[in-house]
Amino acid sequence: MKSYQIKGLFYAISSGVLWGASGTVAQYLFSATAIKPIWLTGIRLFFSGTLLLLFLKFGRHQAIKRVWQQKWSRWQLIRFAFLGVVPSQFAYFEAIHYGNAATATVIQFLGPLLIVIYLAISQLVWPRRSDLFCIIIAFAGVFLLVTRGNLTNLSLGAAGLIWGLAAAIGQAAYTLLPRRLLKEFDTSLIVGWAMLIGSLPFAPLLLQTRITLSTTALTAVIYVVIGGTMFAYLFYLHSLHFLQPAITGMLSSFEPLTATILAVAFLGVELNSAEISGIVLVLATAFVQAFVQPKELLK
Repeated sequence: MKSYQIKGLFYAISSGVLWGASGTVAQYLFSATAIKPIWLTGIRLFFSGTLLLLFLKFGRHQAIKRVWQQKWSRWQLIRFAFLGVVPSQFAYFEAIHYGNAATATVIQFLGPLLIVIYLAISQLVWPRRSDLFCIIIAFAGVFLLVTRGNLTNLSLGAAGLIWGLAAAIGQAAYTLLPRRLLKEFDTSLIVGWAMLIGSLPFAPLLLQTRITLSTTALTAVIYVVIGGTMFAYLFYLHSLHFLQPAITGMLSSFEPLTATILAVAFLGVELNSAEISGIVLVLATAFVQAFVQPKELLK
């Protein structure tokens, strides 16, 4: 294996681990402090967006106002912020709040398959057999997660399931909405502005809410903002310089895997064999999708 490939693997795996750990940290905050998902969402979006833009301006010396100079890019950026970034972030934290980090992160992992379904419907094209296979095994996995193998007793409440599916839809929208923007502008620029814009509706709540945090809780919040968002995102982008998209997509399975391991190890989340099987089925879709990419993507 070449040195640049090792670098790519390091950055891709690190980003997944950092993202997955942020879900577990969020679960700790919701269970041990007075922090609510809506507050943590606003804090995460505001500070992560601000830090990304500052990094671009002073670290990379980019013109961060360029995206606002054209009407079409302004409106697409606003749409991406409120229909992609905010729903995906807020729904994910709500799914953790009503369920746990492990199940929320795994259900959110359905996002890429929802994109397959959306594109098939919008373009009137029947999905590939591999896509259909992934859809079937992914939803079978979610079924096992929700029921724990027992049809008479749901292990995940309706609210947790609904918010988890909303997070998956938000993740799909997060991927589809900025496609034209990302052809014209730096990805970090678009995400940074979208996060900062998306935080604006949360501003009144953030200004009015007074939460006393212990040193541990404050450290956890800082991690969600910096480690679990900014660095995770920058590491992911950096990995794309060394690896093909198919491989980075496969390695993204480290996010739900990390969230599951940490939730079980440190937060007392218990998983039976049916739930573990469900997680394996959902994660397997990333590997199937990676190995059946068109040949030109693997060159």
